[in-house]
Amino acid sequence: MALNTKGSLIAGALAAVGASACCAGPLILVLLGVSGGWASHLIALEPYSPYLTGLTLICLGAAFYNLYLRRRSCATGDVCVDDRVKKIQRLMFWFLAVPAVLLIAFPLFAPLFY
Repeated sequence: MALNTKGSLIAGALAAVGASACCAGPLILVLLGVSGGWASHLIALEPYSPYLTGLTLICLGAAFYNLYLRRRSCATGDVCVDDRVKKIQRLMFWFLAVPAVLLIAFPLFAPLFY
């Protein structure tokens, strides 16, 4: 089963949130006013972080491949014929990819906040 652009973007964003839940999650919840005691239980997700990071990179790589490298053949009347659709998809890719990469890299700059 081929992963289309929309599916890989959604999967990549969810995997990035999961990968950073152990580190960025407690800080974000404390900043939102949620109890620090409850938020500290998210550290139990830390062993899964490398797997979710890899999944994020694979999904974002698939989306990048679908948007920039793969040649699509579109029949007349298909949605993919319109260049605006591809531009919107590329814009959505970057709006999801940049925060996802920042969430993955959060453990590198987390000591600046604690």
